[in-house]
Amino acid sequence: MDDSGDSGRPQPGAGGTAPGTDPDNGKPKRPAEPGGGLLMGRPFGVPVYVAPSWFVVAALITWVFGGQLDRVLPELGAARYLVALFFAIAFYASVLVHELAHTVAALRYKLPVRRIQLQFFGGVSEIEKESETPGREFVLAFVGPLLSLVLGGVFYGAMQFVEPGTVPGVLLAGLMISNLIVAAFNLLPGLPLDGGRMLRAIVWKITGKPMSGTIAAAWVGRGLAVVVLVGLPLLTHTGALGGTAQDIGGVETVMDALLAAILAGIIWTGAGNSLRMARLREHLPDLRARTLTRRAVPVESATPLSEALRRANEAGARALVVVDGQGSPKGVVREAAIVGVPEHRRPWVAVSGLSQDLTDGMRIPAELAGEALLDRLKATPATEYLVVEETGEIYGVLSTADVERAFVKAMARPEA
Repeated sequence: MDDSGDSGRPQPGAGGTAPGTDPDNGKPKRPAEPGGGLLMGRPFGVPVYVAPSWFVVAALITWVFGGQLDRVLPELGAARYLVALFFAIAFYASVLVHELAHTVAALRYKLPVRRIQLQFFGGVSEIEKESETPGREFVLAFVGPLLSLVLGGVFYGAMQFVEPGTVPGVLLAGLMISNLIVAAFNLLPGLPLDGGRMLRAIVWKITGKPMSGTIAAAWVGRGLAVVVLVGLPLLTHTGALGGTAQDIGGVETVMDALLAAILAGIIWTGAGNSLRMARLREHLPDLRARTLTRRAVPVESATPLSEALRRANEAGARALVVVDGQGSPKGVVREAAIVGVPEHRRPWVAVSGLSQDLTDGMRIPAELAGEALLDRLKATPATEYLVVEETGEIYGVLSTADVERAFVKAMARPEA
């Protein structure tokens, strides 16, 4: 199952601390490698991780498939579990091919891919930006199921060269069926599945509004979640999936219901997340550096904190910028550092000891907005940024806490 998204962008936090900073001192930390489990490699430069949950699924597949092998090939004995483990690994290798198809298409369209993660129910390709056109969105979604269908055909072709009822024959048949199931499941027309993204692209093309496509595909996805929750156990125990009415009850019924609940929960949650992310993207243009910036007063480095705060209060400002003798900005006084200084000590503490030296990345043009603004903040993590006019004149200070609050406000708006 594929769930591409914008995971690489800064996310709102609870404590007003910038992503990528130390909450104790506000200093930037080295950006962390996008993790998520065991790093397996970097095909096409994109890291591939195996989540811890994969090992649970691999063990479950090994146990279930091993039991089936005992009925088909009883002469294997305990070795059937080694064959079943090989099947689990080969199956997830097929899932990786599915995700690599999305990745290659995304890179072809110059869309950055943060990582691929193999996890409990399939894989995730984390694509950081949206497709620019519905046509590209459709292709980007369709290539994954297409590769799964191709793999199913390849395994079917390979079956023609081996004897049925042998280990190679059973493995190839299992891989053919599993890839066809992956393709069919992902083609269901609801987010977060690939078919949902294809439906989104179609509605987007018809209406000209990507948000309309997201809403339609997300609600279809929620409908699919309900169908899976109710229908999968019924199909299993009415013979449609190989069971019989007499199978109702016992451990198998509980396992089927649990599997249906997990699948339904993943689909429902993914559809809701798609709606929230789409709503956030819709409101991204409202995130403007100029409107979020706090008014600031310039102070020289030796100025006592109490005097600097007095000047700020008189000017109605909420931030301090440290300047040199010629008035050129050299640093931004961190709000967290001010709060940490007791009032009785403020006359004896110079603002230079509370400031963060400015780097080129911490100078933000006042007209920066939307994704460009978020990308700049992500590239240079800090708690405060200096906002300047085109002329180089100081406009004010942008606090990451204010950006985070704007994120939260946008996310809290009612769904369309």
